[in-house]
Amino acid sequence: MPLNELYDPNKGYLMNDTCVVEADVVVCKVIDCWTCDSNKERCYVGLKNQGETSYMNSLLQTLYHIPYFRKAVYHMHTSENDNPTMSIPLALQSLFYKLQFNDTSVAVTTKKLTKSFGWDTYDSFMQHDVHEFNRVLCEKLDDKMKGTVVEGTILELFEGHYMNYIDCVNVNLESIKKESFCDLQLDVKGCKDVYASFDKYVEVERLEGDNKYHAGRHGLQDAKKGVLFNDFPPVLQLQLKRFEYDFTKGEMVKINDRYEFPLELDLDRDNGKYLLPDADRSVRNLYMLHSVLVHSVGVHGGHYYAFIRPTLSDQWYEFDDERVTKVDVKRVLEEQYGGEEKNAYMLVYIRVSDKDKIICDVDEKDTAEHLRLRLKKEQEEKEDRRRYKAQPTFILSSRLFLNQDMRKQIGKDIYFDLIDHDKVRNFKVQKDMSFSLFKDKVAIEFGIPVQFQRFWLWAKRPNNTYRPNRPLTLQEETHIVGALREVSSKANNAELQLFLEVDLRKDLHPLEKTKEDILLFFKLYDPEKEDLRYVGSLSVRSSDKPIEILATLNKMAGFSPYEEIELFEEIKFEPTVMCERLDKKVSYRSSQLEDGDIICFQKRAPTKSDEKIRFPDVPSFLEYVKNRQIVHFRALKRPKEVKFSLELAKNHTYDDVVERVSQRLGLNNASKIRLTPHNCYSQQPEANPIKYGSVDNLLDMLVHYKKISDILYYEILDIPLPELQCLKTLKVVFHHAMKDEGVILHIRLPKQSTVGDVLNEIKTKVELSHPRAELRMLTVFHHKIYKIYSIHQKIEIINDDYWTLRAEEIPEEEKNLRPNERMIHVYHFTQDNAQNQENFGEPFLLVIHEVETLADVKLQIQKKLQVLDEEFSKWKFAIFSLGRPEYLEDTEVVSSRFQRRNLYGAWNMGLEHSDTSKRASTNRSEKEEAHLKLLELERKLEAMQRDIGVLEERLQVMKILKDEDDLAFNQRIKELDEQVLELEDLNKMLVVKDLRSNDELQNARKALIEGIRGLPRRGNVDIGVKRMGELDDRIFINSCKLRLPPAEAQIKAVELCSSWQSKLNNPGWYPFQITVDDAGNSQELLNEDDELLRDLKKKWGDAIYNAVTAALKDMNEYNPSGSYPVPELWNFKENRKATLEEVIRCGILREIGSSR
Repeated sequence: MPLNELYDPNKGYLMNDTCVVEADVVVCKVIDCWTCDSNKERCYVGLKNQGETSYMNSLLQTLYHIPYFRKAVYHMHTSENDNPTMSIPLALQSLFYKLQFNDTSVAVTTKKLTKSFGWDTYDSFMQHDVHEFNRVLCEKLDDKMKGTVVEGTILELFEGHYMNYIDCVNVNLESIKKESFCDLQLDVKGCKDVYASFDKYVEVERLEGDNKYHAGRHGLQDAKKGVLFNDFPPVLQLQLKRFEYDFTKGEMVKINDRYEFPLELDLDRDNGKYLLPDADRSVRNLYMLHSVLVHSVGVHGGHYYAFIRPTLSDQWYEFDDERVTKVDVKRVLEEQYGGEEKNAYMLVYIRVSDKDKIICDVDEKDTAEHLRLRLKKEQEEKEDRRRYKAQPTFILSSRLFLNQDMRKQIGKDIYFDLIDHDKVRNFKVQKDMSFSLFKDKVAIEFGIPVQFQRFWLWAKRPNNTYRPNRPLTLQEETHIVGALREVSSKANNAELQLFLEVDLRKDLHPLEKTKEDILLFFKLYDPEKEDLRYVGSLSVRSSDKPIEILATLNKMAGFSPYEEIELFEEIKFEPTVMCERLDKKVSYRSSQLEDGDIICFQKRAPTKSDEKIRFPDVPSFLEYVKNRQIVHFRALKRPKEVKFSLELAKNHTYDDVVERVSQRLGLNNASKIRLTPHNCYSQQPEANPIKYGSVDNLLDMLVHYKKISDILYYEILDIPLPELQCLKTLKVVFHHAMKDEGVILHIRLPKQSTVGDVLNEIKTKVELSHPRAELRMLTVFHHKIYKIYSIHQKIEIINDDYWTLRAEEIPEEEKNLRPNERMIHVYHFTQDNAQNQENFGEPFLLVIHEVETLADVKLQIQKKLQVLDEEFSKWKFAIFSLGRPEYLEDTEVVSSRFQRRNLYGAWNMGLEHSDTSKRASTNRSEKEEAHLKLLELERKLEAMQRDIGVLEERLQVMKILKDEDDLAFNQRIKELDEQVLELEDLNKMLVVKDLRSNDELQNARKALIEGIRGLPRRGNVDIGVKRMGELDDRIFINSCKLRLPPAEAQIKAVELCSSWQSKLNNPGWYPFQITVDDAGNSQELLNEDDELLRDLKKKWGDAIYNAVTAALKDMNEYNPSGSYPVPELWNFKENRKATLEEVIRCGILREIGSSR
């Protein structure tokens, strides 16, 4: 019961602030599937909840218990080298395998699966949208199934089709659009059951009155609009719309109305009224209920679980995270129809005719062998850990390290230090075992007599190396083993780790080590083979000198007794390698050598450098081993294909790396190579390339948010990168005064150049109408002119990534405007039936006289654009105010509409007419087709360029051999060159076509902004429209209330907010400064020493100062003209720009549609 009901005096629950609760406690017998006998009945296993992942668990259990889906997941391509925390297919295969084949009934964790999604712990404690999660998961799986035997399984199981139709009543015109679905969202509110929701889904809507259908040349017509189904899928997923936006409360609310759903769903009822007349009636659309997914508690949280009957028998099971229990059908149906807390939100039905196919047998042979071996090993390791934890506390794990262990590992598994402890066999002993018995056990296990054994304790040094530290004393050897563990390590449950020194030439036991004795370990390096190996240990006296053991070392290495060798001490390897040459004639004590130190030796390096020997001595080899890194290089234009791989060093500089790349590519100038890092999360190139001089080494290039990649992307520039970084490249479209087509120019100038310099450069590249023609440069966005640049504007801060830069000749009439003339912006647009505006074509500037009517201006426009009378008569002319058109009459004086300032942007005149140059939009299939053609052309280009390379090589050979076929080959190369040029032209055309989708995305954002602004006030919401650069008066009011009486505070706050908004809107006030760092990177920063800002902070404090500076930054970032607030889609929850996907997901489109 909600608390507000308990406190409501009309309900009668509280008497004298007291509530009496009576409870009847009944102990029910619960059959728990965890404890079932697998030999008698089938067991089902739960999933562990990571925090807020019950929604995911319920959906995963539902998908898992669709055997056909599970089998398809098993047949997805994975390999033994895949990491389940990085591969969604492998993680899902592992999860399903454990649910099906694990002997234990313990709940399975989903951590590897969520990690493969890229989630961290925080994400696991955040509830996500179930519908969206299901959609994204199935999309990713469908993508991963492509090219495998199970390609198309997702669509085969879940995809159905329906037809949207609009049928005109009075004219013979019908609009039909076929669409697919993988789930259906059914209304709950106002519907009794599933059948009522389907009735509502196919209900015919009449378009009449103000809502008539625009039927093209037939004009506005009465019409019928509706939906009918072509076919239903074998597995029908129904999402029940339990959550809706309440306009009165300004928030999402949960609908707890009673809503019934049947065990059998007949979608052929009433003679198939949900189906199209020509639908395939041979398929019987009778469905059995398979799963019911339930949500309990409220809209902002709660708990999810599922009721499933895995085999479609009468027995149902409740899957509630870790817990799986048998339930009866009443619990599944009656109790989930609706209530204050729990109710069904998703239903899954399986078609009866497809039951045998979908509820199929799945066994271990359907899984990959590498998956079975991997999970079997994981299970064995898990059992080992469980058995170890279950062992009595008197059992101790011990590891004993011998010289032969070091020989096996050094030079293969490890290079630094002496041993990888985890790779040495451990064995169990009793803690109370005497050490003498332990030595006997070692003698039996390893075949080393007790008298030749001496045991050493290990210790971690301050430089993070781990070495034998000292031998056990005779006194310590009288202790029990458990006591020695306490001596060797203070950590709880730590192993007993010992190094066993063995010398079969003498009895070590009676000899207790003196302070003068030192145990040293030796590694041998071969520069020719680039091989490092362990050769043994020696006990020496600290007063002795290394020169005295050279003959012994030569013998250990297999050299002649008099071979001249060099010695180096391996000191440490983290964070950098430290390996120093050892003076053979200086005592060990003077060289500060002690027990456990490592000496590496090699034959004396040749005096003359040998080009075949890359690492002539031990330090250079260890440095190489420490820093070596295999990097896979991909061409930036083909980011999915690995072109080649190079072995590099992590400490290589940028110059080192590009030098190796240029050698691999056969280029003479390495400075023309530019590299771009890899984004580990998107698996795509980063947006910005690596700037020359911005990184210290290769490791800096590979690190991405604490992850190290092994991928870099390269591109070949036409000039050296350092030179390019000193230049600014602008893409400018030049529009000739007498030609329709624009010319795309790439202008490259020093960063400190001005717009005037750009225009002068353009004059040298294009044909002008006359030699003394003056040019100007504009910013065009969304087919509207947003800014006219001053010729003194520095080009360094001009961004052409999002805006189109246009250059054009200035007409004579626009050069010197008279006082009674003004220049306005004019652009083209069209509107559809839903009043959605789409701009198109080339905008332009127009000079108007203050007394000219629209009729006069229309004559100018028709003459300027050269439009025929018949076509021009259909055009409409509008002024846009607050984003909506206000249409003009021929008698209106146009300049009078431009007298007052518009807070929502500069005034523009719009020309509404049909776009005859191209279709209003390109449908998705055309885009995909163009993109595929683009890729195919790129492949052809690459193949032809390879052919040309081969032929040119053969031609060089023929020049030498004077072959008779020279002319034929020359002719073949010429033909190929011509074909390449043709393909490149086509390629460029398709690139332009492919990029048009960016314009459509911008159109979509603008339409959404206009739509949201037309909605009623929506209260506290996560996604909405924020006016970038507009001050929030609440901050001013709260600050003023702290300084002034309430009555004065309100007035002063409004006055202050209005005053500062005017300052923000003043283009003459620009409190920003450009700073340039040592690498030549420029950054635009707020000038905190600005006098106005400084006085504001001093007088009114941080709150108002922060509000003003935040608005300044927003306006500067989001508005190209920088002098008025602009609306932007905004994620208020995360305080950032919202994506289109977020807007669609939060249901705003439905609100906009219903408001219209």
